[in-house]
Amino acid sequence: MASPIEFWFDFSSPYSYLASERIEEIAARHGRTVAFKPTLLGVIFRTTGGVPLTELVPPKASYFAHDFERSARFAGVPYRHPSVFPISTVNAARAFLWLQSQDQALAVRFLHTAFRAYFSQDRNLSEPQALDALAAGIGADPVALARGIQEPAVKDRLKALVDESIARGVFGAPTIFVDGEMFWGHDRLPQVERWLATGPF
Repeated sequence: MASPIEFWFDFSSPYSYLASERIEEIAARHGRTVAFKPTLLGVIFRTTGGVPLTELVPPKASYFAHDFERSARFAGVPYRHPSVFPISTVNAARAFLWLQSQDQALAVRFLHTAFRAYFSQDRNLSEPQALDALAAGIGADPVALARGIQEPAVKDRLKALVDESIARGVFGAPTIFVDGEMFWGHDRLPQVERWLATGPF
């Protein structure tokens, strides 16, 4: 059986949000599944010397702020730039991992709900009450989720994933691996699909 597509993401990444809306559809067309793997861009940036796209030199920062919205319109995905950006996504990532340990489908539902909440409804995922509401909205127990994100195993799992992403050369999100080949950015989805369809090029 073909290996899963690895989808490395951060909940504060607009381009991760855009790509997350299409990656499962692309995978299904080619008989693949998606392995969703959270990482933390803040840690990656401290390691690599990177910065959020909106904190680059002014011409680039202004371009990316505009491109987030234009790219969303092009993709037909609702987008409203968050009033607080970027945010800490440690707890959101832990919430995803805890849900994943309980129910994979529920975790993926949380992923999509969380991305849409932050990037189209301006709900700050770094706030505990926002995660509680998201959990309740997908049918998860908010109290259990709040406990789950504090479990040592969940914290260790996130740390291991962040370390793995850095070791494998991830420098931004989304980063997608297909059969070991690395693609960065939602705009590489056409290349991902070509690779899936015909193999290396």
